[in-house]
Amino acid sequence: MSDTTQATERPLVTLKTHPSPHPFVRRGLVGTSANHLPERCVVRVAAPDGSPLGEAFWNARSDIALRRLTQGEQAFDLAALEASIERAVGLRESIPGLVDGSQAFRVIHSEGDALSGLVVDVFGDLLSVQLFSAGWLEILDELLALLHARCGTSHHNVEMSERVARLEGVRPLKKRSPGAPKALKIEEHGVRYHVDLRTGHKTGFFCDQRDNRHGLLSWVQGARVLDLCCYTGGFGITAATLGEVESVTAVELDEDALSVARNNAKLNQVRVSFVHADAFDWCRQTERNGTRFDVVVLDPPKFIPTHSEMQAGKGKYRDLNKLAMELVEPGGMLLSCSCSGLLGRDEFLELLRSAGRRANRQVSILGHSGAGPDHPVALECPETEYLKAVWMRVW
Repeated sequence: MSDTTQATERPLVTLKTHPSPHPFVRRGLVGTSANHLPERCVVRVAAPDGSPLGEAFWNARSDIALRRLTQGEQAFDLAALEASIERAVGLRESIPGLVDGSQAFRVIHSEGDALSGLVVDVFGDLLSVQLFSAGWLEILDELLALLHARCGTSHHNVEMSERVARLEGVRPLKKRSPGAPKALKIEEHGVRYHVDLRTGHKTGFFCDQRDNRHGLLSWVQGARVLDLCCYTGGFGITAATLGEVESVTAVELDEDALSVARNNAKLNQVRVSFVHADAFDWCRQTERNGTRFDVVVLDPPKFIPTHSEMQAGKGKYRDLNKLAMELVEPGGMLLSCSCSGLLGRDEFLELLRSAGRRANRQVSILGHSGAGPDHPVALECPETEYLKAVWMRVW
């Protein structure tokens, strides 16, 4: 891809029907004009009447055959990419206290920044990049150069997971810049964290929960806090470090994540009772023991990664929330989260209602939240509002 590449030089793909404004176009909507295309390239997209719809990544092996990157007659070239990166970084710089007050934040949020299939987090001097579209593999070097130039970073860690690679029809990718650290330390709201880029999930640290971790402090003074599915301990360690709590218990099944969580507690010189256990089994046993907590945080992994896992994932959310509600001291608080973008907010609330009935508990919603403003939501792509957090009083 170069600045001199003109839109007229690119293959034209005509759709069978006029699509919705959503940036994804499924394979079944693509007309016969795509039959002789290479497996992957950038194409012009047109409606059935020939009107231009922008340019897109084409992938013949993916169910998401087209990922739209521009609109109308705008070409997707290096100048357009640089302009999109400039807009994205400029947004983060305009968020009060984000760039100056945190060493970890999201700088590219895929469709929310009109760069479909690209997620980039900044950790100090390092960019942690996740690819969800094979299209970015074709221009990866140019992309990284533009990102480093605008963000002022020196190192990068790039990954396309096995699951995504399988869906995109390519090989998984792990790429590190020479001399890039395998682990580093960051600070958020005065709390310090280890970020292990070798074993961490997603980009290595959950920047999306930054505001919710800080918001929890309003509720935890003098409380017995339970952090279920604690990952590397973000909620529990923030509460223990800044919240004047009575105690913190943190439960996690992933041994690597739990090891990092223990190191995070040591880094902040706080006492947290860590438990290596499956959250479902541990909750059942704890309920039988009669133990209760004043504040419970439930932030499980993504239970619904694909449409085919929708029903099973819903059952997991409902069952685990029921178990969590049973552990809340009457009058205590539950913060329940879902990071499944395919699960809508209303559907999540219905699962919580069902969980409350099964737990025989009365539940009042105190508020809703999600990811911070460094995770902008595209109105035409509701999946970008993937994180849902519901603050509840449980009786």
